[in-house]
Amino acid sequence: MDQREEQEFAEYFAARREAVRRMAYMMCGDWHRADDLAQTAFISLHRHWRKVRDKGALDAYVRRTLSRAVIDESRRPWRRERFTDVLPDRPVESGAVDDGIATRQTLVAGLRKVPPKQRAVLVLRFLEGLDVAGVAEVMKCSEGTVKSQSARGLEALREALGGQLDDLRSTS
Repeated sequence: MDQREEQEFAEYFAARREAVRRMAYMMCGDWHRADDLAQTAFISLHRHWRKVRDKGALDAYVRRTLSRAVIDESRRPWRRERFTDVLPDRPVESGAVDDGIATRQTLVAGLRKVPPKQRAVLVLRFLEGLDVAGVAEVMKCSEGTVKSQSARGLEALREALGGQLDDLRSTS
């Protein structure tokens, strides 16, 4: 890469780093893994920077790369987590937790229980604000698949959350 291309990439990286990291966090629920996944997406973009013809489609490329990385990570056997009923260290319970933080933590905990592909669709649709066609383009699947994965993902999220978030309950 020449100096001009390197500068363009550096500017894009600086502008989008935090947004990509937040999206990765919402997909995986762990800041450390989110850093790794965001880094994977940016490394892939850097590797293909010279081949990118439409610089306006960079966000779509990074979203697609990130969602694929999340799904691929979940398939690796050494990444599978084993859940236990008792944690070795429990945080101190405090009644002064802001409702927004508690809601976010509850949502992230619920998202962890949703299968990776459905989680990626939910994050792209409802947290990143993409429409069905946009998610289908990012995920390289049909719009019908996005709709069915959204429905199944929301149902799995509702089941995982139980009665914790009333606004996510089905209206039917």
